[in-house]
Amino acid sequence: MKRQHLKTLVGAGLALFLLLLTYWYLSDDDGAVPQAPGPPGARGGGVAVAVEVAPVTRGPIIERRSFTGTLEPAARFELAARVSGRLLELTVDLGDLVQRGQVVGRLDDEEYRLEVVRAQAELAVAQAGLAEAESSLTARARELERIERLRGQGVASEAELDRALTDHQAQQARVAMAAAQVAQRRAALDSAELRLSYTNIRADWQGDEQPRVIAERLVDAGTLLAANAPVFTVVGLDRLVAVAHVPERDYPRLAVGREVLVAADAIEERRFVGTLARLAPVIREASRQARLEVEVPNPDQILKPGMFVRLEVELARRQDAQLVPRAALLERAGGYALYLADLEAGVVRRVPVYLGLQDREQVEIVQPELEGWVVTLGQHLLSDGGRITVPGHATPGSAREREQGGNR
Repeated sequence: MKRQHLKTLVGAGLALFLLLLTYWYLSDDDGAVPQAPGPPGARGGGVAVAVEVAPVTRGPIIERRSFTGTLEPAARFELAARVSGRLLELTVDLGDLVQRGQVVGRLDDEEYRLEVVRAQAELAVAQAGLAEAESSLTARARELERIERLRGQGVASEAELDRALTDHQAQQARVAMAAAQVAQRRAALDSAELRLSYTNIRADWQGDEQPRVIAERLVDAGTLLAANAPVFTVVGLDRLVAVAHVPERDYPRLAVGREVLVAADAIEERRFVGTLARLAPVIREASRQARLEVEVPNPDQILKPGMFVRLEVELARRQDAQLVPRAALLERAGGYALYLADLEAGVVRRVPVYLGLQDREQVEIVQPELEGWVVTLGQHLLSDGGRITVPGHATPGSAREREQGGNR
């Protein structure tokens, strides 16, 4: 019986302890630490909490967002051999500047030169055949003219005239065929000469005439190349593209053409100004982000493709906003609040607020209208109506505490 009675007492004590603990937790909705009881009927009694405060101000505010991304060249392509052959030499190497049309490599061209010689000979034969056909056509034309004259005199028969006319027309067809063969051989010669020119690998691109840079060498001299085999990777460095991804919540506030500040971790002493050039029209379902591209002028070629960069873009600005330090905010149940300090009375009042624009240090308060001071440090220890003391500011609470301490 004694053991059972003891168990009952222990259980009751434990239940009472849990009840008191629950009451203490629920009595303070801000999670403030318990305060010592004050005078009966006095709101916010207890020891004053030392806090820091800042004034509510009005002024301009600019809201910006920062994104991280990677630099890519605005122009990038692989320079390839147009024909097959053994690579005899490379005239440029990694990191070299190349001009548009510059020869960067040479293939063995002996076979292509022989093709040109053969095509020239075939063209000469075709031209000789055309000359012979034209000479015969001239003779047939004279013969047809003679027969027509004799026929007019009644000397030549109708059959002779028909035969002369047929021979003339046949020779005209032979001349046309010979001319077509000449054109065919000339085209073959042009093709052979073009393939011969392709043995000189040239850096060629569309667009501006700015020099570009060899970013990668893909083969070495002596390699047997197939047609269209890449030899170099060529990039332009005078203009780069910073690629980043914007979250869904900020996407509607961006627009093409907006100015973007670009900072590279490798070049901390400089900031670059770019332009938001492209914004993807879709948001990826998996990441809830959209791709954006910022064009960054790079005339000094200090920035390099592949660098990690931070992008800062302005979303909105307001010239006359009600501002408080960001440190004053408390987030509670999906909303925000702050503590408005009455320095004369030495107490605080908890005020729910609605936010507007934000930057790194300040936040715009859209509602309600505030004036005075807000608590920026120590607010997590406060509750509505709690007592405060502000180092450097004389408050009634702090004076009373000093007086009580002197009486003791």
